[in-house]
Amino acid sequence: MSQEQTTTPAMPRLNEPAPAFNAKTTHGVKTNEDYKGKWLVLFSHPADFTPVCTTEFMAFAKAADKFAELNTNLLGLSIDSVYSHLAWEQNIKQNFGVEIPFPIIADLDMKVAHSYGMIQPGASDTSAVRATFIIDPEGILRAMVYYPMTNGRSIDEFLRLITALQTSDEHGVATPENWHKGEKVIVPPPATSQEAEERANKGYEYTDWYFSKKSL
Repeated sequence: MSQEQTTTPAMPRLNEPAPAFNAKTTHGVKTNEDYKGKWLVLFSHPADFTPVCTTEFMAFAKAADKFAELNTNLLGLSIDSVYSHLAWEQNIKQNFGVEIPFPIIADLDMKVAHSYGMIQPGASDTSAVRATFIIDPEGILRAMVYYPMTNGRSIDEFLRLITALQTSDEHGVATPENWHKGEKVIVPPPATSQEAEERANKGYEYTDWYFSKKSL
């Protein structure tokens, strides 16, 4: 590699510690340590004062209490200044009657955006794409979702996913497609031949040795 070339930061990986950050926000400086013991949804948007981002921020704000019920904090980010963030918050409040209760990182040097892989050269070299990261109370990255610049996210999906992750952690189970709280969960597949033979008699909703469900 020549001296002119730069090393591309490694992309974050699931089930490993989330990249550390120490960032200026609309609520003061925030670090990973501020969120230990809680789940965190860290999400980026391309820019302040843009229409799709405005709809997303209002949706996150309206769902903030639901996230709080799941012991989950919200933390936004864009490559704008704190002053731009504050002005945008005021604009949203004045025009739409929605207050933004969570902090927003001012990532002007793009350090956080690069460490989390929020900068996608195919989309933009100067704006963060719509990336969302779910980090557990131990600081481990559990899920990440990337959206294009043109299309907004479903905030309900993140509430559903956090509920599913917490259910899997607590009960040692998996959850099927579009699972919601109260629905049956998937029993982990058996690990031995004997367990596979016995699976049909365990009292589960049995379809085959590898596919069984149960109620919690």
